[in-house]
Amino acid sequence: MPNRLFAYTDARPAAVAEIIARWRHDHPELGVLLLLPEAEKAQVQALQAVFREAAVPLVGALFPALIVNDEFVPHGAWLIGLDPMPPAFLVDGLDGDVQAASARIVEAVRQVRRDDVQDDTLFLIFDATVPTIGSILLGLYGELQDGVEYAGVNAGSETFQRMPCLFDQERLVDNGVAGLLVPALKTVVKHEYPVARSLMQATSTQGNKIKLINQRPAMEVYRELIQAEYGVTLTHDNFYDYAVHYPFGLVMAANVVVRIPVGFEEDGSIICVGEIPPCSILSVLQAPGLETSRCVTAIANALGCDVDSSRDALVTFYCAGRRLHLQGDALKELRQLRRRSGASRLVGALSLGEISSFEDIGIPDFHNAALVCF
Repeated sequence: MPNRLFAYTDARPAAVAEIIARWRHDHPELGVLLLLPEAEKAQVQALQAVFREAAVPLVGALFPALIVNDEFVPHGAWLIGLDPMPPAFLVDGLDGDVQAASARIVEAVRQVRRDDVQDDTLFLIFDATVPTIGSILLGLYGELQDGVEYAGVNAGSETFQRMPCLFDQERLVDNGVAGLLVPALKTVVKHEYPVARSLMQATSTQGNKIKLINQRPAMEVYRELIQAEYGVTLTHDNFYDYAVHYPFGLVMAANVVVRIPVGFEEDGSIICVGEIPPCSILSVLQAPGLETSRCVTAIANALGCDVDSSRDALVTFYCAGRRLHLQGDALKELRQLRRRSGASRLVGALSLGEISSFEDIGIPDFHNAALVCF
């Protein structure tokens, strides 16, 4: 994979320009993956000008917050230098036909991919408000098959209101995806949520919206299950307080994918982070507390870490919904991750959805409540 350089700085153009000038002196093929928190969105255009002037390739995204070591930070900028810069692309306008959206991304991959690289990881950063990410991923697999590994995250606002959140040197777009074809990138994606007892069917869905469960308004069924299984009386007023703790589990052939409810409508429909295919089998999960979670252990094992492991930095994306569930324990989980991984620092951001490949199968899948580490 490319050599990696890391710098956390304030988001002023002058500060960023100083860093890339210093890096470029020793790394003439340098490119940068730039992570910004939503609060710094006003800086994007000026930063794009810095990269254009320096002739340094850029891929970037806005996230709810950054991860700096053991903290979630609402300001500043992470520069991840990549030497050489891998092939990259930016595609917008993905809210139309799913097949057309997948085809446009496949074409972008084929245009930039080098023929001599056979072990690429296709790292994707989607706008979180694209409602059909799961279907788009399956469309990519239908064309690219297991010729690439799939990994990635969602960017955007934690309010899930659409805003331009993806950029390169020239454009700032919403409703799109940024992509990097990175050779030999070992990526670990885990949530370790346990499987619940209840099973039901999403009998009517639209993208990331569940309209009916078992032929009844989704909100009615969800409210009844939360009361019966967990003793919680769910109301419109406390929906946001409890839904993150009791997400849906989308039951797949090989695993259970978490879908966090983030809103509801007057007709009883529930809006989730991530697509729910029609007739999906669902369960209601109880998100584990830190003391019972095996997530950090699973990540460390998958990374091949042991007590003697050490690394300069671990790039980490942490689900915003997971942070909402764990509250202050999310910081403790970051500390556990840094200690168990042997990393001197964590570099990354809060994400609004996560992408992985099924082990031994290669099919991409879209998650909530997960950590993405590499």
